[in-house]
Amino acid sequence: MLIERFPEFHEKVNAEEAFFGLGGAAANTISWLAHFGLRTGYIGAVGRDEIGEAHLSYFRRIGVDTGGIRVVDATSGVAIAMIRGEDKRIVKYPGANLLKDIDFDYLSRARHVHLSSNPMDTIEKVVEFASERGITVSLDIGEAPLSREIEEKVDYLMMNEDEYRRKFGSLDLSLSGAKNLVVTLNGGGALVRDASGNVHEIRGLSAEVVDSTGAGDSFDAGVIYGVLIGWGLDDAARLGMLLAYLTVQQVGARSAVMPLEDVIAAAGEVGLNLPFGRN
Repeated sequence: MLIERFPEFHEKVNAEEAFFGLGGAAANTISWLAHFGLRTGYIGAVGRDEIGEAHLSYFRRIGVDTGGIRVVDATSGVAIAMIRGEDKRIVKYPGANLLKDIDFDYLSRARHVHLSSNPMDTIEKVVEFASERGITVSLDIGEAPLSREIEEKVDYLMMNEDEYRRKFGSLDLSLSGAKNLVVTLNGGGALVRDASGNVHEIRGLSAEVVDSTGAGDSFDAGVIYGVLIGWGLDDAARLGMLLAYLTVQQVGARSAVMPLEDVIAAAGEVGLNLPFGRN
């Protein structure tokens, strides 16, 4: 809900606009990747209800394999967001998400795994499994704790500036043991450190924010797509920046999701030189 101000205690306010859409961090990321033509599959859980069916129908429509999604007797996860400019307040109920079960046979079919919004135990099991089998891993860690041993096995660690400062005390990218590191910056852009230790600051796009919901998930999608098709981490992060830029200008986490050819056109419109078609 877009609002002019947040309600006081026991007060009701009218929203300027209300929007219902599908969400979930990794689900937002995979929406971009499926639209870009990658073969994708999702592991998770939804309830045996209308929201759960909406998630499954959407994934099937865009070509995401749903073989790793459990349908359980619980309410599907929901989130309510109140947004005033760049100030956002969210209440979420994980519901069926708490009942997801990692199907490692299903997971073994992947060449890359992305994790987001997962408990530490799930992260550790998946990272260990992938590392032993040569499957690359990207992790948008959020506030989850992570041991140094597991962190060093993560191929692409993604955090925002505030999360990184809280974890490491500064923006010194050498403090993380991850093989590659992407730290999104407040106000747009990112700092990246690749496996060779090269550090780049990615800047250049800023937009008036309508709704920042899903911007980080979109950024992740750009990074993942870029590195999977062979780009350097700096160019992959520039694509991430573009997808986040497109996302924040619309209401809803997936309203900006579009096919790759439209993203290529958008890159040209904003003067972003990316190596599409050069790999």
